[in-house]
Amino acid sequence: MMPEARPVTTPPGARRAALLTPGAGLYSARVAWRHSLRFRLALTYSALSALLLMLITLGVVSLLLSRMEQQFVDRLNDRADTLAEAFTNTGGGLGRTAGGAGAYTLLIDPDGQVVAASPALRDYIDSGYPFGSLSRVPIQNTTVRAVKRAAGNFGTLWVGLPEDDLIAARQSALSALLLALVTAPLILLLTGWWVGRRALAGLEHAANLADQLDPARNLDPLPLPAREDEVQRLLVAINSLLVRIEAQQAREKQLLGQIVHELGAPLTVLKASLSRAEARLGDPEVARAALVADELTFTTQDLMQLARGQLELKLAWHYIPARTLRDRLDRLVPGTTFTGDWGGGILCDPDRLTQALRNLLANGRRHAGPEGTVTLDLHETPEKLCFRVRDSGPGLPAELGDRIFEPFVSGAGSSGLGLSVARQIARMHGGDLSGTNHPDGGALFTLALPGAALGDDSEDLEDAELLDEPPLAPATPPVT
Repeated sequence: MMPEARPVTTPPGARRAALLTPGAGLYSARVAWRHSLRFRLALTYSALSALLLMLITLGVVSLLLSRMEQQFVDRLNDRADTLAEAFTNTGGGLGRTAGGAGAYTLLIDPDGQVVAASPALRDYIDSGYPFGSLSRVPIQNTTVRAVKRAAGNFGTLWVGLPEDDLIAARQSALSALLLALVTAPLILLLTGWWVGRRALAGLEHAANLADQLDPARNLDPLPLPAREDEVQRLLVAINSLLVRIEAQQAREKQLLGQIVHELGAPLTVLKASLSRAEARLGDPEVARAALVADELTFTTQDLMQLARGQLELKLAWHYIPARTLRDRLDRLVPGTTFTGDWGGGILCDPDRLTQALRNLLANGRRHAGPEGTVTLDLHETPEKLCFRVRDSGPGLPAELGDRIFEPFVSGAGSSGLGLSVARQIARMHGGDLSGTNHPDGGALFTLALPGAALGDDSEDLEDAELLDEPPLAPATPPVT
């Protein structure tokens, strides 16, 4: 028989929990700059551009300095050749003064005596040649580069030109090169960052959209950008993947639904027959078989919940006494020890919460064995309700860790659905389920739910019905 559609209501504290929990799609705001593709591209672009600029600038500056050096040498040689030619061809026509604008000159006779000089060097006249084999000499705080030429019968002509302009030009070029090497990488980095931000804006938007995907809740296709580029191709591929995921989920749900349907009817008949036989005969073997039938019934319910998932499963909120939930669980899992405060009330979906806690208790009973103990403790604070299920079994396998809550992962040969479904139900209530090993031995599971005081909106309580004894979940899982 098809169950009635359950009302959809936001659980108490769910709105606040959603605000306090970082949501999907905020990755780009949280990502560190060193993990940013935009920064890495800008840095790579800047480094390569700076290296290329440095090589080009070094080549240009080297060529420029070489040309300036060659021009200076050509000018010096031309000056020397012109003066030497004048002495050679005109004899004494120039008199005894060797000169030229901007040049330093000395006329040295065959005996090595200075017989003529430009005005700045007149102090050397009638004295021995002072510079020997030096090609650069300091004169009046100026570096002068000089060459010698034969001056016919007059002897040797020494001609020098000041290097101040050449040195200043070389220093200016090197300063410009150093400034370019310092500022260019920074300018290139900022430019690359800005260009990368604009160029990768579509990719960042696509990443935010993909980060918001949750196949368990929503498989709507992502919007495509108008421009046909790599980003559009990426989103098209993601949408194609979503279509395949949706088709696969539909096939899995259909298969599980068929399995549950095929199991549900025989189990109903089997449970009814075993119940009548147990009442009539009182045989402990029949009672044990009835418990096995109950176990299979709950397994089919877990399968149905797994098939539906959070996307289709809805909660019907009721405010029930905690003792009502305790009595339910005591009938479903006999031998459970209840501790804590069960005198208050609980705002929940009674059927789903019963299913989650029953799975935890059955898991504990399975591990503790017939002679072991299983304890369910309820602790309430204004902020939350904590159900703690502890058993005296061997504890959780260390190698599984949090994977113990994944579907079909089990450390004891069971179906591996109970813990997965229990966590799913806890999270649908706005809470969570965690598991660890107790210091004194055995496993300890904590199912925490938001307290009723967290419901800030009045409609949360208005939509919840106050029931002393809500109806038990149907013996057979609903089939769709």
